[in-house]
Amino acid sequence: MQHVRQSPTAADFVQNPYPFYDMIRPLGDLVWWDDYDMACATGYDTVNAILRDRRLGREMPADLRAPVPDHLTPFYDIEAHSMLELDPPRHTRLRSLVLRAFTSRRIRELAPEIEALSHQLIDSFPTGEVDLLTAYAQKIPVIIIARLLGVPEDMADQLLTWSNAMVAMYQARRTRKIEDAAASASREFATFMRGYIDQRRASPADDLITHLIAAEQDGEKLTTDELITTCILLLNAGHEATVHSMGNGIKTLLEHNTPRSALAPDQVETTVEEIFRFDPPLHIFMRIAREDLELFGHPIKRGQSIACLLAAANRDPAAYDAPNSFRPDRLIKANTSFGGGLHFCVGAPLARLELQIALPVLFSRLPDLRLAEKPQYANVYHFHGLNSLPVNY
Repeated sequence: MQHVRQSPTAADFVQNPYPFYDMIRPLGDLVWWDDYDMACATGYDTVNAILRDRRLGREMPADLRAPVPDHLTPFYDIEAHSMLELDPPRHTRLRSLVLRAFTSRRIRELAPEIEALSHQLIDSFPTGEVDLLTAYAQKIPVIIIARLLGVPEDMADQLLTWSNAMVAMYQARRTRKIEDAAASASREFATFMRGYIDQRRASPADDLITHLIAAEQDGEKLTTDELITTCILLLNAGHEATVHSMGNGIKTLLEHNTPRSALAPDQVETTVEEIFRFDPPLHIFMRIAREDLELFGHPIKRGQSIACLLAAANRDPAAYDAPNSFRPDRLIKANTSFGGGLHFCVGAPLARLELQIALPVLFSRLPDLRLAEKPQYANVYHFHGLNSLPVNY
């Protein structure tokens, strides 16, 4: 396995990681990224195979787990019930119960709300120039997921603050200050959700929290701790990825002078899929070996982590013609931006719907939309999203 070095917090890498991916992809199915001290998969076929390999999971074997530091107990108390971090059978049970409440019908019914909210936000823009990241891309996902859950909409800013603090734990630049902020946010978020779940048990409503409480399979329901974690996961994962997808997507459309026809009703689905492929919000998804095994000719020890470089797989020339070109009319081929296998993102349909509605509304309402300055990506790898998105209109 060939070794490579690249600081994930280096300024040039943060702004454009794709040349690094292009450099390491030909080195083999797996390469060893020294900065992470971890094997990485970069090719489209390799990443997809690993995401679907049942010998690999998300949980570290119990006998190999490092003890949780006391200051991080509140954060990992929530993670302990997250279906994103669990393997079967617990993952199967949790995901099945969530999907009973988070139905495709319920998501489709959100379309008019997303469209109305998009117009409402644009109506409130200041004259001439606006930061679309904070005024549009951040607000739509967090407000919609709050409405879906049944959480008060006026809590959106607080939910965003808690969520950002918790999600920062997955960044390469993690520090003790970030850890303390995540633990504090976890404690406050869990307390809020516990109180709200108690309210919904006493007074059911037509919202996702009530449906999650009622969801049952084989006589089992979600425990209160599982409910708390699931709601937090849907808020954190649901809004974080969509914020970056929308911000990156608007940037890409403007930088490439994409014709407005790309957002027409008969084309928008294809354009949005190309946005997710071309510059996705999540670049790494980890898998852990559940047993000693051989992977693409390399011995992998039980408990060893493998990093699937999702964004590298999306630019694999073996899978896509001219992969570094943004082509909104590219024929749809499944990308890796939402993962795959057991842990394929449950929020993918909602993320797609939000972009398919919010982008056409934005560009139709603001036909003279243009970048006010070159946007800069935040130093948040292995996420990939903008610091801000200032535009003139």
